[in-house]
Amino acid sequence: MKTEDFNYELPEELIAQTPLKNRSASKLMILDKKTGEITHKHFYNIIDYLNEGDVLVLNDTKVIPARLIGSKEETGAVIEILLLKNMADNVWECLAKPVKRLKIGTIITFGNGTLKAQVKEILEDGIIHVQMLYEGIFYEILNDLGQMPLPPYIKAKLEDKDRYQTVYAKNIGSAAAPTAGLHFTKELLDKIKAKKVTILYITLHVGLGTFRPVVVEDVTKHEMHSEYYSMNKATALALNQAKKEGKKIIAVGTTTVRTLETIMAKYQEFKECSGETKIFIYPGFEFKAIDGLITNFHLPKSTLLMLVSALASKEIILNAYNEAIKKEYRFFSFGDAMFIK
Repeated sequence: MKTEDFNYELPEELIAQTPLKNRSASKLMILDKKTGEITHKHFYNIIDYLNEGDVLVLNDTKVIPARLIGSKEETGAVIEILLLKNMADNVWECLAKPVKRLKIGTIITFGNGTLKAQVKEILEDGIIHVQMLYEGIFYEILNDLGQMPLPPYIKAKLEDKDRYQTVYAKNIGSAAAPTAGLHFTKELLDKIKAKKVTILYITLHVGLGTFRPVVVEDVTKHEMHSEYYSMNKATALALNQAKKEGKKIIAVGTTTVRTLETIMAKYQEFKECSGETKIFIYPGFEFKAIDGLITNFHLPKSTLLMLVSALASKEIILNAYNEAIKKEYRFFSFGDAMFIK
């Protein structure tokens, strides 16, 4: 299976640069994963495709303002880091650039020294481990100094930080938003609950594993980066009951899929647990946890495009993407949505 098989041509003007004023007004493509049949709707119509007894699972991770621009204490050279994961005792895994300017022991300062990062380890692909040095509350300092870690294809300035958070974001720790969830409003979630659809939450802190490009020719040789996930007891019990009763489990976002399928593969049931996942889902994968997926339109040759191609088929997905391009859907993080049912 070649990475090139998951390529498609996307006109640059279809890459969404800003979020819509109304979250749920985005377009929604309904895609039948068996037949490939396509229906065009708006996201607020998702309620018409959810039935009483269905279970909707969302990722309640909260994005941190993980992009920090600072300077080397010795020389003043500009260094940018992207916080990926708090490993332990304020040692963070980060992406740094330019990494060639750094060595073990280098101190990077941010905000006139309010926050400092000392390089502890330099790994491959621009990844470093740093010890954070500060006085006070780390996330308060980060809120003052950090920027939202928007993907590089978004060139426009984000006017409102909250638009890169879901309305149900709760557990701090992501380096990127679980973007499928950005379409939900509190009002829409209330209407879905009123229809007696069960809404449950898991947590996966989005890190490098989700957005790292696939650079190998052979898909199976790509290695995912680990990301932290957790599921509480109430969610596990409700999901096991839903499975027992044959209810549909619909994941909101690829991060939710990866969490649910990781747990199911490990325990053969849903269970209260937490850990790190490196699961890589591509065609040939046998889904044991989910029945449907609400997701955005993903980058060419990405692990996310491979995941959705595993749920439907590569042919059905790429045909749907071509249809979305013809209908001028908006793509990627701030773009439109698809419900694979």
